[in-house]
Parts: sequence; C-alpha cells; structure tokens
Amino acid sequence: MAYNMSIGYMPVAPVAPDWLNKGDNAWQMISATLVGMQSVPGLVILYGSIVKKKWAVNSAFMALYAFAAVWLCWVTWAYNMSFGHKLLPFWGKARPALGQSFLIAQAVLPQTTQFHKDGSLETGWINPAYPMASMVYFQCVFAAITLILLAGSLLGRMNIRAWMIFVPLWLTFSYTVGAFSLWGGGFLFHWGVMDYSGGYVIHLSSGVAGFTAAYWVGPRSTKDRERFPPNNVLLMLTGAGLLWMGWAGFNGGDPYSANIDSSLAVLNTNICAATSLLVWTCLDVIFFKKPSVIGAVQGMITGLVCITPGAGLVQGWAAIVMGILSGSIPWFTMMVVHKRSKLLQHVDDTLGVFHTHAVAGFLGGATTGLFAEPVLCTLFVPVSNSRGAFYGGTGGIQFLKQVAGALFIICWNVVATSLICIIVGLIVPLRMPEEELAIGDDAVHGEEAYALWGDGEKYDSSKHGWYSDTEGTQGRKAPSGVTQNV
Repeated sequence: MAYNMSIGYMPVAPVAPDWLNKGDNAWQMISATLVGMQSVPGLVILYGSIVKKKWAVNSAFMALYAFAAVWLCWVTWAYNMSFGHKLLPFWGKARPALGQSFLIAQAVLPQTTQFHKDGSLETGWINPAYPMASMVYFQCVFAAITLILLAGSLLGRMNIRAWMIFVPLWLTFSYTVGAFSLWGGGFLFHWGVMDYSGGYVIHLSSGVAGFTAAYWVGPRSTKDRERFPPNNVLLMLTGAGLLWMGWAGFNGGDPYSANIDSSLAVLNTNICAATSLLVWTCLDVIFFKKPSVIGAVQGMITGLVCITPGAGLVQGWAAIVMGILSGSIPWFTMMVVHKRSKLLQHVDDTLGVFHTHAVAGFLGGATTGLFAEPVLCTLFVPVSNSRGAFYGGTGGIQFLKQVAGALFIICWNVVATSLICIIVGLIVPLRMPEEELAIGDDAVHGEEAYALWGDGEKYDSSKHGWYSDTEGTQGRKAPSGVTQNV
C-alpha cells in the first residue's frame, strides 16, 4: 500500500509479481550490461587504438554512434521485428517496445512454440521469469554490437554521414531477419538450426555484411593500406580484455535464466578463447619467428566467436577442439588464403572482420552441428532429440541444417547489404573525399585523439620516436602486425 496525503492509503501493483525470479532477472540485466560494456567502452577503445593515429577519433566515434542509434531504433520498431509476432517466416511485425503495459509484463517470445507434425505440442514458448523490459535490454545490446563489429571492415574511409544512414537501415532490413529467423520463432528456429548465442545472427552476419559493405564503399587511401600501425597497443589490449570478459554475459545470458546451462556456457567460452589465442600465437611464432600481440587478440576473438553458437551445447573437450580449429583455420585464411586471393585482396576489410567473424562464425556453427551433446540440446533446442553428428542418430542431418542456416544468413546479408549501400550511395557518397582521407580525424571531426608533439612543431625523429602519420620517419620501420597484413 502507498500513502497519499490527500486520499490516504491506496493499492498499487506488486513490485515482485509471482512470476518474477529475482535471480534470473538480476543475471539477465548483468549479462546485458556486460555485453553493452563490450561495445562501450570495449570496442570503442579497441577500434580507437588498433587503427592509425589519424583515424582514432573517427573509428571510436563510428562505434559510439552505432550503439546510440541502435537503441532508439530498437525500442521504436526493431525489437518486435526480431522477437514479436510473425509477419513472414523470417520477419516479425514492427511495433514499438515503449509502453508500460508491454515492458512490465512477463517476458515472452510469442512465436517460439514448437509443434509436432501432427499438431501436438512439442516445446512450449519461451517465457522467462522476468519482465519484458529486461528482454528488450538484453537483446538490444546484441543488436548494437553487431553493427559495431560490422564497422570494423569500414574503418579509415567510410563517410560518417553515410554510416549514420546505414546503421538504422541495416538493423531494420538485415539484423532483424537473422534474429527472428534463428531466435524469435522464425523458420530456422523451428527447423532446429542451433545458434546458442549469435554465431550466425551476430558474427556470420557482421562478417559477411562488413565484407560486402567494404566492397561497395571502396578501399582506404593507398598510403593507409600500405602502412596502418596501431596507435596504442596497450589500450588495444584494454579494449580486447573488456571484450573477452564481457563475453560471460554474451554467452552466459542466452539461456534466459541463471541456470546450469549458463554456467557451462561461460566456462566453455573461456576454454575455447584461451585455446584459440594460444594456437594463433604458436602459429605466429612458427611461421613469423615472433609472437604478435595483435595476432593474439585476433586469436582470442576467433575463439570467442567460434564457441558462441555452441557455448551451452557442447562439452569441455569439444570447446578445446573448437579452440584449436578457430585458432588455426581463420589464421590460415587471413595469413595465407587472403594473400593469394584476388577478391580478398581487392576488398579492403580494414580489421579482417571477414576472417575473425564470418569464417570463425561459420566454423562455430558447423562444429556445433558436429559436437552438440544430446542432453545439453534438450536444455536449449526446441526440436526434440537434437544432437550433433558426433553422437549419431539424426546428427548428420543437424550438420546439414547448420550449413543450410549459414547459407541463408550469408545470402541475405550479401543481397540486403548491397541494396542498402546502393541506396545510401544515392543520398550521400559512401566514401570520404580524398582530402579527408589524407588528413583524417581533424578534417572529418575537427578533433584529434592526442598530440605527439606541440602545435606547429616540426617532426623530430630523435625526439618524437619512430611513429608519424607523415613520411618523415627517417628511415625507421614501424613494427609490423597482423592488422597491417590485412
């Protein structure tokens, strides 16, 4: 009861309704916050540090803008396109997620009820024990990080005005399709394609879309492509660390409750990431004679991406196997195949997002189709008797489902991203003008990340060290890193 001075006590709605599980709600909000911190400040710091100094502000701002823009679009129309009532087998109906009656009611994904072929109930709808507001929050930060990962392919040359238009369009016409199809009750969800926490919805889609957009936007300046050293390796590691630790929320929150599957998912995530980082580093030492810090970060990311579609579905030994594969196969595609492929060389994917997210995401989805353990599948997959090919039975079919689901995500993103880029290009140029490309942040934003020497002071290699965005490096060679090879 609440007391009002004029009318006395009056009844109010209960703060803790019977359906609310405070532990689940707390973990879901913590998970969402961890994922949000992967973007802001995680990827803001990572992007601002891993690029050349003259692009530090622009790269960080692209991530910051995307995070904010997705929020407004998400609650206005995109959430229900991803998790609401069905419009098409791969798309939900657009409507706001802003009303009090909607947000304080118990969370439910209305299209997730699974039926047998005879019409009998197979699996009930997803109905977590917390309010819809927590679900909207949790899913929004996933949508936001997808756009920010995509931006990694476009750093150092995309017109910021084009990016501002691109973000809401891609969220609406690409991300929502993958999210509804695989998570919200679309046709891939009911077919039983496994994507525990976004190997396809987030990583495969961002990698493919980033590569496609990079084709349409065009390359960085020749000078930037030839020499693109990180401006702050230690801050880059700070951003990478936030990304790794935040993945506990990324994979641990996707059972939609604080349950045993959540615990397993967090453990598997760290096992796979650590294994992948070590394998990538060993390959760098074997073939390039020295461990690359940037390479270690790339290996960490590919491990995190690879385990994501199967984090709560595979056993610990499988997480190690997936880590070995994610530390070696994307390394091979980045360091060997990339240098021999005319297409990969032609498209300027700034941070190699195609390799770290598209290749690793597909690899994770495919290996989930091999290693998904039957008992663990019953905790998450709506289709009864689901299992990976390693466990026999219908596992071989599951592997084929995983490949087919990946092909749908790839094809949709190539087509949708291309159309969006063409439309945006009709409004504003996709690529910065040459004068902005030559100058960088100061021309685009009127701001610089930091000054290495005083205003008006000429560069002096003996005083300022090896680093400079200009040609005056006095013959000194900047340290080489994996990113420069991409």
